Order: sequence, then structure tokens, then C-alpha cells
Amino acid sequence: MQTNPIRVRTVSLIARIIKPWVDEGIVTVAENREILANIRHLSQRGMLIPAMQPKFLNQQEVADMLSISLSSFKKQERAGDIQIPRRMVGTSVRYLNTDVLEFMMLADDEETEEDK
Repeated sequence: MQTNPIRVRTVSLIARIIKPWVDEGIVTVAENREILANIRHLSQRGMLIPAMQPKFLNQQEVADMLSISLSSFKKQERAGDIQIPRRMVGTSVRYLNTDVLEFMMLADDEETEEDK
């Protein structure tokens, strides 16, 4: 079993240490969010959040990212094998690329655990 390099308690401590700097304006609120999001992700998953600009993707683009056909993507999503949050943009179904990447990373982690 893999142990994460940072404990949840450490994340809370770092958040309390940074807070006065945010209150003083030394560290911006956006920087604070980014720092804490990455540290939380590191404590939960053992790796930093990949640098990626959020972007909406259609079903075909998601299927391409997953290296499967569109029909396979739709079948697997319907069956619950692929659980990526859907977003409605007008009448179109869209997915955030960051959600797709997170799904891929979790799927990769699960495969690694099964190999052990």
C-alpha cells in the first residue's frame, strides 16, 4: 500500500500558516487556493494537480482522450463504468477536461493497485 507524502493534518497546518499572509495581502487569495488545492491533491493522491487550462469537451473529444470509440464511451458511461461529471451547456452535454484527466488518473491508480 502506498503512503502519501503529506498527511491531511499537515495540509491543515499549512493552511493556518498561510492565512495571515493572505490576510496581509502578501499571498493573494488565488495563490492561496492554488497552493492549498495542490497540497490537498498531493495528500490525497500522492501527486500534484497537472497544469491544465480548464476547457469544455464534447463526447467525441472525451472518447478521443480515453482512446476509445464514441459508441464505446457512450455505452460505458451509460453502464456506469465511466463516471465523469456532465455539464449541460445549452442543450449540449459537455465535460471539463480536468474532470476527464482526474478520471484517467484515478483509473490508472486503480489499475496500479490491482497489479500489486
